[in-house]
Amino acid sequence: MAGYSTTSKKMRIYHRYLGFFLAGIMAVYSISGVILIFRDTDFLKREKKESKMVEPGLNAEAIGKAIKIKELSITNEVGNLQYFKQGSYNNLTGEISFTKKKLPAIIEKLTHLHKAGTKEPLFYLNIFFGVSLLFFVISSFYMFMPSTRIFKKGLVFTIAGILLTLILLFVG
Repeated sequence: MAGYSTTSKKMRIYHRYLGFFLAGIMAVYSISGVILIFRDTDFLKREKKESKMVEPGLNAEAIGKAIKIKELSITNEVGNLQYFKQGSYNNLTGEISFTKKKLPAIIEKLTHLHKAGTKEPLFYLNIFFGVSLLFFVISSFYMFMPSTRIFKKGLVFTIAGILLTLILLFVG
């Protein structure tokens, strides 16, 4: 490694060992991230029957909010029962019986990695992971001397990655 500065050597070492450490975290994040792409489908989801007591006399929007089903609409009414695609609501008693599709518990936990808020311990893992990825971005430019052909090609690929991301972000 003759010709490399002390900073370059240190960056390579940090990059290498942080990379090994983060390999497991990245594997879990990548699997859960791919699963999250299909969150608006029934991929891997199982039906689960549930019932809940709420206030009587609610409208469709309030029923949907109470059981966390978006765009719930009443399809039929028979007596005190209101029917919707996923179940029924008793207008007199406030009982809702419905079927919800959910991911298996372990997969639900994995996908929660991406949705953890600031009040949860996973928040710290997410911050650490994000900062580590940013370090990877920066340290990768210390892997090769700026005057080399590989470094210059690396810059072209970096710009291409940024442009592709921006295009997909703003086109979709």
